[in-house]
Amino acid sequence: MDRKTLETDPRTSPALLKGLQPLSLGKDNSTPIPAPEASLESLEKIIATMSENFSPLWETFPNELPSDKDEPLVERSTIEVEGEDGNRITVYAFRPSAQKDQVLPGILYTHGGAMTILKTLGPVHERWCTSLALQGAVVFLVDFRNAWGEGGIRRPFPQGLNDCASAVKYVGQNRKDFGVGNVVVQGESGGANLALAVALKAKKDGWIDLLDGVSAQAPYISGGYGWTEGRKQKELPSLLEFDGYVLPCGSLAAMAKWYAPSDKTNPLAWPYHASEQDLKGLPPHHITISELDPLKDEGKAYHRKLVAAGVKSTSVVVLGLSHGAAILFRHALPDEHRKEVREIVAFAKSL
Repeated sequence: MDRKTLETDPRTSPALLKGLQPLSLGKDNSTPIPAPEASLESLEKIIATMSENFSPLWETFPNELPSDKDEPLVERSTIEVEGEDGNRITVYAFRPSAQKDQVLPGILYTHGGAMTILKTLGPVHERWCTSLALQGAVVFLVDFRNAWGEGGIRRPFPQGLNDCASAVKYVGQNRKDFGVGNVVVQGESGGANLALAVALKAKKDGWIDLLDGVSAQAPYISGGYGWTEGRKQKELPSLLEFDGYVLPCGSLAAMAKWYAPSDKTNPLAWPYHASEQDLKGLPPHHITISELDPLKDEGKAYHRKLVAAGVKSTSVVVLGLSHGAAILFRHALPDEHRKEVREIVAFAKSL
């Protein structure tokens, strides 16, 4: 029996398929899992190739809609935050001009890229922040350190996490100055890992009261992409069923090792491994999962862990979509994009 791909799976949204056609992302693109003993040096070329291939692709995703020209103005500004590692972190703020004198929820957005690749500024991430702001929020786009830096410089866990936590803490401490009420950290894929880990770190470091909620879309949080097939089948079968549906587990495993080679079960690196005690006392969470995503089961598992620990958590499974589709393919999926944006901002306002 032939293995399904996103293009041949009958569950795939026709609109998504149409949007994928010019991008060649729907085909089965499974890649070999790096050997457990693979050195960082042996992974360097793999990570470099992924960065070189995916970063330009992100720049060319068709994200515009004809209605964009009629949108209200969103004001943008830049903030510099001092990081806990003594570095300076740039944060880009997006605020709807029509609501500049109102107190709005603050959403700190941590972008995807497996905590390893993709530029902070670019059409996909900036459009996402604009969409959130237009629903009535002040959005802060955090320029955290990727584990793969310019020129191949390695900046592993916890550097990127520390940057995100520093930005969230700063906004939480200065919310009145920013005209912000509730403070929520939100991210997709690797950015969802960082959003969930920020909450765990905030509790551990004693400033959880500055964070009102967490919103995670398609979270990349298990680090289990190189597990045996037997363990995947038992614990996270979506890693097998949807391997190569936009995301190949081989690439996910390579980036996971590059990000945190010696922290395979540290909840701050991989929140999936958080204990009930780690989760108790966290603020409300909102988790969105795509049906045709290799990461689907780890998102579902984290939601269930939160509920078992007494944390308020809502979870949505979006049928017919692949990993991060509502964010990445706005042109092809405008209704899904708007729906996800509305749900996130409504969650932030409800806290």
